[in-house]
Amino acid sequence: MNYATGLGEDAKNKPQQPQGKPPIPGPGSQGQRQQGGPGQGQGGPRRQRQPSGVPGNTYGGGGYGPQGNPYGQKRPEGAPKDENHPNAGETIACQPTEGFVSWLAQAKGSLAITTYQAGKVALVGWDGKQVTMVMRQFEKPMGFAVGPNNRLALATRHDLMLFANGPLLAGDYLENEKNKYDSLFLPRASYHTGDLATHDLAFGDDGLWLVNTRFSCLSQLSNEFNFVPKWQPKFISMLAPEDRCHLNGLAMRDGKPAFVTALGETDVVGGWRPTKATGGVVMDVASKEVITRGLCMPHSPRWYDGKLWVLNSGKGEMLQVDPKDGKQTVVCELPGFLRGLSFAGPYALIGMGKIREKHIFGGLPVGTKYPKLLCGVSIVDLRTGKEVANLEFTSGCVELYDVQFIKNIMKPNILNLLKPQARQAFVAPDFSYWLRPSNVIQDDKPGVTDPVKQG
Repeated sequence: MNYATGLGEDAKNKPQQPQGKPPIPGPGSQGQRQQGGPGQGQGGPRRQRQPSGVPGNTYGGGGYGPQGNPYGQKRPEGAPKDENHPNAGETIACQPTEGFVSWLAQAKGSLAITTYQAGKVALVGWDGKQVTMVMRQFEKPMGFAVGPNNRLALATRHDLMLFANGPLLAGDYLENEKNKYDSLFLPRASYHTGDLATHDLAFGDDGLWLVNTRFSCLSQLSNEFNFVPKWQPKFISMLAPEDRCHLNGLAMRDGKPAFVTALGETDVVGGWRPTKATGGVVMDVASKEVITRGLCMPHSPRWYDGKLWVLNSGKGEMLQVDPKDGKQTVVCELPGFLRGLSFAGPYALIGMGKIREKHIFGGLPVGTKYPKLLCGVSIVDLRTGKEVANLEFTSGCVELYDVQFIKNIMKPNILNLLKPQARQAFVAPDFSYWLRPSNVIQDDKPGVTDPVKQG
């Protein structure tokens, strides 16, 4: 089983398909009013292919079931490349194990994956018969957080974006494929933070928290400032845009920041780099004390099921760390540079990546331990420490940053600001509208239009 997806344009200029494969339908439009309260999505599962990409340098998607359904898309001629990530326009191909298909079918949720290297956010879902994937273009997507009522937050190169679900519109996103999606995450706000090298994000009792790696602190958003510093390691003498310790990961406990990871206890520009293989630490936020040392580029600390979990990225390990004495217990080892950790019941969802950049990531133990590193998501049973399934990116994507599980959303869709549908969707507390060209009545006066009310 394999699946490939590439940059596509709209339905009038579909990406090329491999010989012998049916065409992938393009996006349609549906202009109608949907009544009901928030959360009342429509429709049941149907075996359908994912739409091709639409304007805006976005990726289309596809699906595959137990029998497999391989097809691909090519990057349109002339589509712009991201100069910072030259591989971002290449075809992305992925392949799930049979165990991944079975696991996702019963997981009662979907996966969100960010890859800054390919410039994409991928939503992996299950439509009742096959695995589906939606990919959207964002500039250097990094940290991804799922909040109350399935609100989403995404850190990009210069902005922090907030999304909310418009489920009443999801079923009509495609005019010719009703109920293909059960959710539609729409951009609701963007904070222009500037390039903070933001890593992890997390929703807390008092709002959204971000790991401000460039300024070596935990921060929150502001309508007045680029950011508001809230916490810094005790060894950081001043906040300056110098990435002094590469603060990167954040674990929340009882709605408050509890633990963070950093690549060193250093207070000079890039001081963590010379000791990256052994200088990693986990810190307690409340006391500012280091609770464990000697880690190899740690990322993604998480508090789950009463335990602290940390990815010892440079060794390909997931650890359980005792906050009291700092004892490190290896739970599993995987063939990849690990970043991105989420949980679904007794399973851990772990992001794996290859080592592309040798200046920072070269010479790490994981690179010499395994003959080949993988990029993808591993599903590990916490009860045994064994991998039970994985989704591997076989081309076009070699580095991931975050992996999150979205509960009770099976067929997700997300829009970026480049999508015209993001400007055609209107959501209010008690109703929603699609305002599309096909549903606009032309007035007698040139240039004057009235929206059609339906329902």
